[in-house]
Amino acid sequence: MNIIETAIADLKIIEPNVFGDARGFFYESFNERTFADAVGAKPTFVQDNHSRSVRGVLRGLHYQIASAQGKLVRAVVGEIFDVAVDIRKSSPTFGQHVEVRLSAENKRMLWVPVGFAHGFLTVSDFAEVLYKTTDYYAPAHERSLLWNDPALGIDWPLAQSGAPQLKAADMNGKTLAEADLFA
Repeated sequence: MNIIETAIADLKIIEPNVFGDARGFFYESFNERTFADAVGAKPTFVQDNHSRSVRGVLRGLHYQIASAQGKLVRAVVGEIFDVAVDIRKSSPTFGQHVEVRLSAENKRMLWVPVGFAHGFLTVSDFAEVLYKTTDYYAPAHERSLLWNDPALGIDWPLAQSGAPQLKAADMNGKTLAEADLFA
């Protein structure tokens, strides 16, 4: 497994070792020991989620203020533009973000620890995304950071799809200045 450091030390891009031949391919998408060595922690995953989205769907930027979730995210069909924003007020990288393209082709994964808002834009005709979480979904604690808050400076690749398709909660997300944040 290849671990790619990002501009924010706690966010890691993970590239698995892929073994392929004329029959197809095999790779280990998760190994607790290898993962713990790579990220310096041994999280317990309690839930697996699977979403399917068409081109131009933007999901996020989501987080749970209580029952906070770490996420291990990957695209198994298509391609997404994935973003994680540091919303830990005490962090030296508070308000900064990391962008990465995750796809079925590159098989990359992004580790998003607790304290980050997370979202993605589908940039292929459709995409299926799998993500493991370290806590259960808690709708009462779910929050949405405004995806296009100028303070975040995220350059979403919207040229092909135009305006993103959003659910109401994401259209009405809070700016970084207004949002409930982590200490």
